[in-house]
Amino acid sequence: MKHWTEGFDDDDAGESLVRPYTITGGRTAPERDDLTLITLVATTSAALPGNGRDRRKMQPEHRAIVALCERPLAVAEVAAALNLPVSVTKILIGDLIESGQLRARPPLAFAQAGGTPELAILRAVRDGLRKL
Repeated sequence: MKHWTEGFDDDDAGESLVRPYTITGGRTAPERDDLTLITLVATTSAALPGNGRDRRKMQPEHRAIVALCERPLAVAEVAAALNLPVSVTKILIGDLIESGQLRARPPLAFAQAGGTPELAILRAVRDGLRKL
């Protein structure tokens, strides 16, 4: 998979590279500690068009996340779809959760097991991440 910075050179006059700290407003770490790679995020009804939110005032990355999460996705899937680092994606998702446009929940397997994941699930997640 191609990294989002591939093909860009800092000396390219015609290309504009937006650095991650610019996207996050200078923040380097997410404020929320409950967002893991497999936390599921989904758009809330408050984020739907016509519910008082003006998406044009949002950053492009925030708009893309809201659009992607119309069906629940894991944080890692959102980061991969946007081709952004997971740390940056977590910051942006945290912004959207705080503003009420996204909701987050642990995967069903975790919720049903009382918060303790099965070893098979952890291995499957590990193997999937290695394939990225």
